[in-house]
Amino acid sequence: MARKEVGFGVVGLGMGGHHCLAIDAAKGARLAAVCDTDPERLDTVVKRHGCRGHARYADLLKDPEVEVVSVVTESAYHAEMGIMAARAGKHLVMEKPVDITPARMDRLERAVAAAGVKCGCVFQSRMSPVNTALKQAVDRGKLGKLIGVHAGLPWFRAPEYFLGPHGPWRGTWAVDGGGSMMNQGIHTVDLMIFLAGPVAEVFGFYGVFDHDIEAEDHAVAALRFAGGALGTVYTTTCARPEGGQHLFLFGSGGSFRMEGPRLSAYDAGTARERAKMLGRFGGAAKDAAASDAMAVATDGHTLIMADMARAVREDREPCIPIRAARHAVEVVCAVYKAGRTGRTVKLRVPGAR
Repeated sequence: MARKEVGFGVVGLGMGGHHCLAIDAAKGARLAAVCDTDPERLDTVVKRHGCRGHARYADLLKDPEVEVVSVVTESAYHAEMGIMAARAGKHLVMEKPVDITPARMDRLERAVAAAGVKCGCVFQSRMSPVNTALKQAVDRGKLGKLIGVHAGLPWFRAPEYFLGPHGPWRGTWAVDGGGSMMNQGIHTVDLMIFLAGPVAEVFGFYGVFDHDIEAEDHAVAALRFAGGALGTVYTTTCARPEGGQHLFLFGSGGSFRMEGPRLSAYDAGTARERAKMLGRFGGAAKDAAASDAMAVATDGHTLIMADMARAVREDREPCIPIRAARHAVEVVCAVYKAGRTGRTVKLRVPGAR
């Protein structure tokens, strides 16, 4: 007999609203319950999805129909809430960043292992067909030896984003873990790592230029990848008008360029391969999340939720485990350390002895 759908619970119903939509759309998954301390927000989501609502996290963890807890609260609370869920026997989906320091992520990973549960992480850019195709091209040597890896995130956030009942934690060191690079740019950093491999050295600068916040609204970093390539990345929430994420990789055998979700240039492999890639991924598309933090497409999230449901049913590891999500946080923290100290920060390359 086929196994029933895996029951999910979502805690934190700001960005967690997208997790609810993704779970509803994911094959093999069912939204069983949600949790939030804001009664109005909780009631709205319960009515929209027809699921149970819990005002207390402890009650969500006791809910027998919740097999997987999706943690979408403020960043600095992720690991601790994940540890509580793991100890309650629940599997986990962790919104980015898994937490704001590698040490906290390590504690969560140990708790997950001790409890014998599964933990998948949200870096939905890895699930995009264009990004998986580009990774295959890099891994198969279509670009030759990588030389340059360069990315930028010219976004804008209005002052209201950092205000209101759900906003003051944003742009703080203690709860957000940083600003434009830790919150918005973590996806860009992870995508660079996904495509080009781990980072060995970091130098960077950051500052507050156009917002009344603690942490940075603009950061710039230089990176040396373990494979030898050099890279740069900048992130900002000050860009007017804002633009989409852009990415440029080049090597001894070719290059490609991404503008938002669109592949704007691809010069690698055979003429047929180039035409195929541009034909599939060269169409126009709008990067709505640039100016609207809540305008996030659920497709990548849906694939992550469906993968988690399969991982539970098949008793296997999710597609993005904690160790795969850790390095992006490590790199961002190294940018901040370099900015504070004025010194290059060397990183231990994942998998190296």
